[in-house]
Amino acid sequence: MIQAVVKRNDKFAYGLIAVLSVVVFAVVASLGKLKIYNLAPGFQLGFDPHIFARINGVLNSLVAILLIFGLILVRQRKYELHRTVMLTAFGVSSLFLVSYICHHFLTNDTPFGGTGAIRYFYYPLLITHIILAATVLPFILLATYRGLTADFKGHKKIVRITYPIWLYVSISGVIVYMMIAPYYTTL
Repeated sequence: MIQAVVKRNDKFAYGLIAVLSVVVFAVVASLGKLKIYNLAPGFQLGFDPHIFARINGVLNSLVAILLIFGLILVRQRKYELHRTVMLTAFGVSSLFLVSYICHHFLTNDTPFGGTGAIRYFYYPLLITHIILAATVLPFILLATYRGLTADFKGHKKIVRITYPIWLYVSISGVIVYMMIAPYYTTL
């Protein structure tokens, strides 16, 4: 049986989950108002900041693959490998978050230029992606904590809801990127 690697029912851990969730939400929510190029007139980056969007697409794709692989492993009862894969997915998602913040900190918002019926697909996808991405982090953190504490009953309970949302956010993020990328312009 897989062993706990952190203490169960740790009030500090629950507090850290809450603080991280609020701080990340606040930082991401403020990205529309705070842009680095607005801080200095004539600021030139010297590179295309949309490279971060491409990195985000790759990272989101990798997270989706890892999540699917993690599900396969847990169904095969390969719990140690499942833990490693899911912690890797968490780490890659963390890298995605850093890259996402860099991209939105360095660029203007890009309006979707698609016309016709495609807009009826893009905007509902974008809206559901944003809402779910904004709300899933505390549940991912809690699921990770419960897995690391070997609280498998609690872990399984929260993962039944969190896993499909995390997978949807990862896959929809890639689709949104592919649909908006043709409309990126350089600064």
